[in-house]
Amino acid sequence: MRVKGLFWILTGLLLTVMGVMTYHVFYNYSSVMFFVVEGLVFISVLYLILFYRRIIKPLDIIGNGMELLKEQDFSSRLSRVGQKEADRIVDIFNKMMEQLKNERLHLREQNHFLDLLINASPMGVIMLNLDNVILSVNPAAHKMFGQPSTVGFAGKSLTDIDSPLAAELVNIPLYESQTIRLNDANIYKCTHSSFVDRGFHHSFYLVEVLTQEVFKAEKKAYEKVIRMIAHEVNNTTAGITSTLDTLESTFSELENTEDICEVLRVSIERCYSMSHFITNFADVVRIPEPQAINHKLNAVVTSCKRFMETICRNRNIRIIMELDDVSPVVKLDSALFEQVLVNIIKNAAESIDHDGQIYIRTSHHPVCLEIADTGKGIDKETEAKLFSPFFSTKPNGQGIGLIFIREVLQKQNCSFSLRTYADGLTRFRILFE
Repeated sequence: MRVKGLFWILTGLLLTVMGVMTYHVFYNYSSVMFFVVEGLVFISVLYLILFYRRIIKPLDIIGNGMELLKEQDFSSRLSRVGQKEADRIVDIFNKMMEQLKNERLHLREQNHFLDLLINASPMGVIMLNLDNVILSVNPAAHKMFGQPSTVGFAGKSLTDIDSPLAAELVNIPLYESQTIRLNDANIYKCTHSSFVDRGFHHSFYLVEVLTQEVFKAEKKAYEKVIRMIAHEVNNTTAGITSTLDTLESTFSELENTEDICEVLRVSIERCYSMSHFITNFADVVRIPEPQAINHKLNAVVTSCKRFMETICRNRNIRIIMELDDVSPVVKLDSALFEQVLVNIIKNAAESIDHDGQIYIRTSHHPVCLEIADTGKGIDKETEAKLFSPFFSTKPNGQGIGLIFIREVLQKQNCSFSLRTYADGLTRFRILFE
């Protein structure tokens, strides 16, 4: 029972005893004794009032303050009661409430600023709970996962997300960083760390996009090398070809020199082949800036399909069109984009070799072009190297086809990916902004 309740019980008992004594004195003693008893009653009442104001009321006010503290109502304050000892407690309590209010406000401001910073950050942030289930994903990380904006990740684990990046994040040990290169040509620096909340460690991932920085460094390096090699090779082959032409003309006028002339012609053709070979590398550096205008995607794809049908027919490969009923309209340079499609379909046909299907699909939501093939597929180790400069899975490949595709699609602000899925189909997906 609270002190206030005990006080009122004590007051009731005292007043009852005083009333009984007054009644008893009034009938059995003199009037003087009655007034003496009445005076004691009056003094007792005054004492009880003073006791209430000095002891019970301050305790009751402080108890109300504890209720406010329990309810975390830091904006309310206690009133002074006019008693020195109690007022000291009230002042300390009010000061404590003011400090708690300021700290809470400061903490809310910091949390709000941190939320704004995380949501606006170009770096992906994924926070997990104690069970390694996703608590939150900022917009940058959502975009890196390559999922529609309507898809929510809260309550899922990383293994539940259909994304190559999520699959790679699971394998990063705590407090370590790794650089990951994916099948969409993107390069990420991923850090797995933790923070303490209410005494418990929660894991989180920071994902930084390094794609543009790495591509710029790669391009700067291979531009310099290609230009130097192209200059030296073309100058050398030009001199050799000229000399060989002169020799062939001279020997062709002599008798019994057919074998020598044949050797000279083979050498000349080889020089031209070498010049053409190095020119292919130089063309990657000299990709023009796209002149983008609006085009119906279905029409661009259909035009390219007609061009590639002969090559595929010779290999007994069917091109199956599954185009959206209403063609998406996209902004692109049709000449460059058609060359990209030719390279993609050619790679798909070479992967199939003979007897297979190539599926070409367009869609609106999102605006996407997908080229899928029934070829031998791409393993995980190869996926990470696909868009690296001069990497090729073909024995005699130069490794410039996918580099050309990468450069053109990036210049036209397209995102893309190339991977083999569980159904056995290898899909090259191009998403338009």
